[in-house]
Amino acid sequence: MERLARAAAGYYRDLTAAAAMHGLTMTQAKMLILLRQQPLPMRALAGRLACDASNITGLVDRLEARGLVSRHADAADRRIKNVVATEEGSEAVRLIRADMRATSAAFARLDEEGRRSLYELLGRLHPEETT
Repeated sequence: MERLARAAAGYYRDLTAAAAMHGLTMTQAKMLILLRQQPLPMRALAGRLACDASNITGLVDRLEARGLVSRHADAADRRIKNVVATEEGSEAVRLIRADMRATSAAFARLDEEGRRSLYELLGRLHPEETT
């Protein structure tokens, strides 16, 4: 567990530094990373980011003002607002990941089989959440 915690801490230090280079907080970067995978309702974002739903509105407001995300009413329930990464938001994630040099160096120490094994093992520890 300690090794997993150290690896996660290193990743988040690297993410925080790379996000700051682009004028974003770590939480804003994490939100963009989640949204690059798929649009999510604001309540689901709160759960995935482990923060109060009231904080999500401010986070989304700031990202939306920069053109990195947009909100859309859910087709099935117009009371639900889905947050979607814009092309600019997806590009911000690409740039942030490119600037995460410590993380890239860490993964470069693994061969393809090692990266695949790590991915599989982490998936077993914490299966991906569904929305």
